[in-house]
Amino acid sequence: MSLRLAVIGKTGQLARALLREGEASGHQIIALDRDALDLATKPIDIKTAIAALPAGLDGLIIAAAYTDVDGAESNADLAYAVNSTAPAAIANACAQHDIPLIYISTDYVFDGEADQPYAPDDDTDPLGVYGASKLDGELAVLSSGARALILRTAWVYDGTGNNFLTTMLKKSETQDMVSVVDDQFGRPTYAGDLARAVLKAAEGLSEEADLEAGVYHITNGGEDVSWAGFAKAIFKAKNTNTNVDEIPTSDFPTTAERPAYSVLNTDSFERIFRHPMPDWQAGLRAALDEHDDALEESRDETT
Repeated sequence: MSLRLAVIGKTGQLARALLREGEASGHQIIALDRDALDLATKPIDIKTAIAALPAGLDGLIIAAAYTDVDGAESNADLAYAVNSTAPAAIANACAQHDIPLIYISTDYVFDGEADQPYAPDDDTDPLGVYGASKLDGELAVLSSGARALILRTAWVYDGTGNNFLTTMLKKSETQDMVSVVDDQFGRPTYAGDLARAVLKAAEGLSEEADLEAGVYHITNGGEDVSWAGFAKAIFKAKNTNTNVDEIPTSDFPTTAERPAYSVLNTDSFERIFRHPMPDWQAGLRAALDEHDDALEESRDETT
């Protein structure tokens, strides 16, 4: 079926993928950039912007966020404004106007001390301001009265944005050895695969009146991998000669602490929405194809 959806965010990895995949699926997507809806503005202005959306929307997706994990430690007010206060205002407005809502959240709501994939109902314990602000946003959305889904994801990347994959590819052009931490584990999530899953959730939220609202996890599938392992997979797929120096997190200090284990259990999402998630290595191949296509288009434009 064709849906009319509003997406808050336009230039981020997931927002771009939602626009692309939404169009391919025959959905009508209204993308709201910062000029149309600034998440850092006053809640009353946010509610006004939601009220001004076209009538009859089948759903609204909050795909924008404050995602600077280290920057959040010194900009807590802004992180909470964007990741918690704004979603609360949006959710309240969605409840008032009967608009189904999807809030994209993160693995950073967990402390990373688990020894098996995190289930959606596992205890949360964020390590820093970013994760805490996103968790506050989750709780605000769930308590708003809106018909809402919280979709947590992790390690998101695509073939063209500023992310781990494109950084590794750039480094491989000039470096024979790249140092990458080998004691943080997760499942890389290709933005295109994530977008298709989010749209599947939006369809379910719109179509099924008895759908259980709440929290779900979405990442690519497959075996968990460290950042160093992911880097090796990237270089192998691109057939480069760059090697990976596996280092502990202690050798790569950051302002904010990262969860050591970010593997999310996607079983409930895949079962309820009948949407198996592809293996992360398949997602990597798709992202590399996207990267190569973008390079080819860039060359064509300059010739």
